[in-house]
Amino acid sequence: MLFCLTANHRNTEFDVLDRISRVASTTAADLIVESDFVRGAVVLATCNRFEAYIELDEPLTAGPELAIEAVIDALALRAGEDAETLRATAVALTGQDVVRHLFAVSSGLESMVVGEEEIAGQVQRALREAREAGTTSSGLELLFQRSAHAAREARAHGDLAAAGRSIARVALDMADSRVPDWSDVAVLLVGTGSYAATTVAALRARGATDIRVFSATGRAQQFAVRYGVGAERDLREAIRSAAVVITCTARYVVTAADIPDDAPRLVIDLGLPRNVEPAVGALPGVELLDLELIGRHAVLPELGAGVHEVVGNAAAAFESDRRAAPAIVALRRHVDEVLQAEIARHRARHGVDERTEAALRHLAGVLLHQPSVRARDHAASGDLDAVERAIETLFGVSPQSPKAVEDDAVG
Repeated sequence: MLFCLTANHRNTEFDVLDRISRVASTTAADLIVESDFVRGAVVLATCNRFEAYIELDEPLTAGPELAIEAVIDALALRAGEDAETLRATAVALTGQDVVRHLFAVSSGLESMVVGEEEIAGQVQRALREAREAGTTSSGLELLFQRSAHAAREARAHGDLAAAGRSIARVALDMADSRVPDWSDVAVLLVGTGSYAATTVAALRARGATDIRVFSATGRAQQFAVRYGVGAERDLREAIRSAAVVITCTARYVVTAADIPDDAPRLVIDLGLPRNVEPAVGALPGVELLDLELIGRHAVLPELGAGVHEVVGNAAAAFESDRRAAPAIVALRRHVDEVLQAEIARHRARHGVDERTEAALRHLAGVLLHQPSVRARDHAASGDLDAVERAIETLFGVSPQSPKAVEDDAVG
């Protein structure tokens, strides 16, 4: 069973999301270790959300309440009281609702700025991190891979493509009223993270020419060469010469001690966890725009119903494929067993004939294609039973349960 516990900027305070995002990287591993009914877990912590996607053993007699407690307990190991806050504000989803939600998230429909471009990459990055930590599962792998396809389909749709915007661009839209002429100001990027390249492009679109970058990880020079900007080695001195400072890093927090003087300065914090201490905003001469403020004032573009329909259709297709999979797998396995037996008999009589064997495998694939398509179509129309009865009647093969199919995929 698929389960998701989700909290975002609409129902949870930014400060809570900020603190949780600092420790979220260990949550999936803690879930796997502490909960024997969890088959896999992927945790997504972005600039405005925390989400735990879990595949649970079936049947789960205790229901989703047990999964909620598992996530909260895993978070509490690192996040303390913030885990209890999350319990009161987060939303629990199960089954097909999880599929629709992740597809919508990947497509930017659930973002602070609707149509946000970076979220699809962040979703896939969460999957890669789960792979590296060994916490993913076959069901979650398939779910996240298909969410990437849904995001591409949604992006290709005219409404979303036109509305697509990044948080960096929205922040600069807000900054336009503070910066009369971008070509006349020095801009410093702190960090080379996911928003940095987007920010450079957005700055240049506004006419900015004096762009420099600082990185606490030593990547400034490499980033500078790649994007044609200047590189800085000392943060305090770099801030001294900058009128606009934009942070987009997970490696460093700008503190009040990093601000060298009282010169007028606009600081834009695009990070979660926060890249700038709130105390910086209280310093003389500093105006601070952070994600909470950006989210409160950002103008969200209106999307046509067509984009939601694209995402909904993709989610429905995923569910149809999942329900049809046992019948398709059973039929393919039966045909493969017959094929292998015939190939073995041919080898025994005539020796190895690679061209004949390849032709037989190709023929089997061609013959199986249409039944596979028909099985998915019948699943989508609610008539999968007819396919399963036909396979059992014609071939004497009984489809497995979806869980058994997933177990075979893991094995």
